[in-house]
Amino acid sequence: MEATERSVAPPGFQGTISFIAPDFFMPIVNQEQLGMDNLSTRFTEHAVFESMGHLKPGVTPAQAAADVDAVSAYLEKTYPKQIAHKSTSLNREGLTSFAPAALGFVSALMLLAALILLAACANLGSLFAAHTADRTREIALRLALGSNRTRILRQLFTEAVLISLAGGALGLLASMVLLRRLSVWQPMPDVPIHLPVSPDAKLYAVALGLALVSAFLFGVVPVRQVLRANPYEIVKAGTNARLGKRVTVRDVLLVVQIAICAVLVTSSMVAVRGLIRSLHSNFGFDPHNTMAAGVNLVTAGYSLEKAPAMQRRMIEALQTIHGVESVGLVNGYPPLVYTAGDRENVFKEGTSDLRLANAALVPFHYEVSPGYFAAAGTSLLAGRSFSWQDNKDAPAVAVINREFASRIFGSVSNAVGRKFKLHDGTEAQVVGVVEDGKYMSLTEDQEAAMFLPFLQSPSTSAYLVVRSHRDPQALAAAMRNKIHLLDAGLAVDTQTWTNLLEPVMFPSRMATLALGVMGVLGAMLSITGIFGMAAYSVSKRLRELGIRMALGAKKKEVLQAALGRPLKLLAIGSAAGLLLGLLATKVLAHIVYQATPRDPFVLAGVVLAMLLLGLLATWIPAQRALSVNPLI
Repeated sequence: MEATERSVAPPGFQGTISFIAPDFFMPIVNQEQLGMDNLSTRFTEHAVFESMGHLKPGVTPAQAAADVDAVSAYLEKTYPKQIAHKSTSLNREGLTSFAPAALGFVSALMLLAALILLAACANLGSLFAAHTADRTREIALRLALGSNRTRILRQLFTEAVLISLAGGALGLLASMVLLRRLSVWQPMPDVPIHLPVSPDAKLYAVALGLALVSAFLFGVVPVRQVLRANPYEIVKAGTNARLGKRVTVRDVLLVVQIAICAVLVTSSMVAVRGLIRSLHSNFGFDPHNTMAAGVNLVTAGYSLEKAPAMQRRMIEALQTIHGVESVGLVNGYPPLVYTAGDRENVFKEGTSDLRLANAALVPFHYEVSPGYFAAAGTSLLAGRSFSWQDNKDAPAVAVINREFASRIFGSVSNAVGRKFKLHDGTEAQVVGVVEDGKYMSLTEDQEAAMFLPFLQSPSTSAYLVVRSHRDPQALAAAMRNKIHLLDAGLAVDTQTWTNLLEPVMFPSRMATLALGVMGVLGAMLSITGIFGMAAYSVSKRLRELGIRMALGAKKKEVLQAALGRPLKLLAIGSAAGLLLGLLATKVLAHIVYQATPRDPFVLAGVVLAMLLLGLLATWIPAQRALSVNPLI
């Protein structure tokens, strides 16, 4: 379908307004033809439409916002019961609704990537310091023969730059491959999102800059050793002149590296635990073993008056399928699916002035059929559910959630039988109270919600919810057959409710995947760092260990002498990293649903992971220390 555009923007703002459906464009004035709300009845929502366009040359965003405020003030004055304008926000077109969360997550991811780069620099700095310590006699001889320290440092920095540039080139090649795959990646087939992430000159410049900065960071570590080297003492005392020094630069770098690793491991474990909880938590409904069938009756020629009868026939037909436990219907979309977040102003009983300023609540609202709560797995806390007698000829009734009952009536027990007013002044009696749930976002604060009988608020577009333990594919085929027996011209879209929640679960899963990769990289760096120091410590003390064994030292004492220092540094770094990780992962609660750093399983998991990393990294050096031959 070709979209028809109408310019309704204020002066100074060139734009268009059009209704956007999942698969096609249509004029907003014709949306009623597809069973959607008429424009004259959509005043209960926070926003009727979104205005998009380009600013005219010379017009600033502040001027455009002022024009919009002027129009909004006029509308608020003309329609005081329907419109209450608070502020105007102009944003760039795109994923603006996800911008704060996406920006926060990407910022956190960049910070973790910087920590990994810092850990890699600490690792290389420790190796450079050890390498320089091994070359102290060579450096001393060069200094004694007349070489200056600047030339030696220039050689060390050249080696560091070459290593960093080689690693940066390999990383850049790998990133280009990943970026190409990311450009064509479609994580949610039903939500086509194209993210062009082609590398440009700025990216190459940043990569080059990071490589040079990294080379400087780990290349500067041995500078102090070179500047303070005394060639005469080193030649006379040998390379072990400073072996007994209490704290070295390598020790500090290893502690920093282990702490960074512990932060990454803690963050990844918190994210994984949060994702596991989110997959098995209570949303106010149970999406497992539930199939949803989207049916739009207006496309098959049904009017709004005939829709409820046909929808009841579909519910009764689906109930006859073998293995089906319960069937229900919800107008529009089920909770947490796509745009299932319409709100409606409600007022306390006795309120006569129904302006927005007097609204007691603005809860989410859904129109559902009898049997919906059983099909959705929503627990009824008090009262009753809807029945087929709750039709347009019966008094208005409603089922509310616990939050609604607490904020309006004080408690669940006081809510049943009480009344409140809808936006049009209709008094609805509360006949039941259900459990709280999630309606728009997994990370939202607990919101109030109300459910109205679909027979009293008919719609031609709805989802049928079917609960069954049958195979989803077989159940979907049976559902389509049953509906097509009623009307072969009906288009039916069947999916599991779990699949419909993929867009909602996507941020948590991506955060968990990204943090998991970061944790693995941090663990690898930690292993190499601990292994490097342990191996270096054993290799520098082979003579001492041989003497200890010749004098009768036990294996435990030999291991303590050889690996005591690396393991002590591992404990210090792990404790510091765990504390920092618990503080840092507080931000994950805004990205990963149910993520909490105060989790005993996370604490135990981090301690166990760091212990295993330490054992793995010191295994080979320990075997080498125990295999020392005192005679050799």
